[in-house]
Amino acid sequence: MNADIISWNDFTKVDMRVGTILSAENFKEAKKQSYILKIDFGEFGIKKSSAQITKLYSKEELIGKQVVAVINFPPKQIATIMSECLVLGAVDDDNEVTLLQPSHKTKNGLRIL
Repeated sequence: MNADIISWNDFTKVDMRVGTILSAENFKEAKKQSYILKIDFGEFGIKKSSAQITKLYSKEELIGKQVVAVINFPPKQIATIMSECLVLGAVDDDNEVTLLQPSHKTKNGLRIL
């Protein structure tokens, strides 16, 4: 499947940043099994996100893990929380998500280009 072609200007509008997961809790009210993540993006603040990553990741192993997320989408109501960022991952044929993360520890808030 080919994706639509976008311009460089379109791409630069997507604000992807590195953040560190501070906490991961079961999201009991979600329709699909999920975690509520709190992620530190440095100068961009701490943001919440809902992530359907419970099959590949335990709550304990997520704490301290750095991830890549889009931080400039408008907040989105997901069940009982307001999701403030979209954590990025590769999705396989079974809809399991493998998180995108830097290969080395980096400063929270660094921009992805």
